[in-house]
Amino acid sequence: MDFSTQLDDLQQRAADAKTAAQAAVSESREQLRQRIDQAQADLDQAAKDAQQQAGQAAADARSKWAQLKANAAELQAKMDRRAERLDAKLAAGQADGAESDAADAIDFAAWTVDNARLAVLDAIDARAYADELAKEAGS
Repeated sequence: MDFSTQLDDLQQRAADAKTAAQAAVSESREQLRQRIDQAQADLDQAAKDAQQQAGQAAADARSKWAQLKANAAELQAKMDRRAERLDAKLAAGQADGAESDAADAIDFAAWTVDNARLAVLDAIDARAYADELAKEAGS
């Protein structure tokens, strides 16, 4: 697995969220609403993509598990002669699982960054609206 590329992508998402928040501070409420709508649409699409990937990952995991069970049954019969090979296969299976867990954690972090971007934009919009109302009340 290429975690470096995934972490670079996560870093870029965080930088994009920061840039969006900095730009949003000086935007009109209409521009903020458009930015929020786009962030929500991006988040919804990311959720759909993640759901599809999770479904595929679950199917892959079931398939891999069935294959591992079949392999384990076969290897059990030949364990005396193939103990070292069994150990290597189990280690490879554990490595596959660890890599999958790491990829899932990175995906979750990306989702969290996207949610943080939306929350920051909503907060900036709420402050802009409150300031607008305060200004109107003071006039």
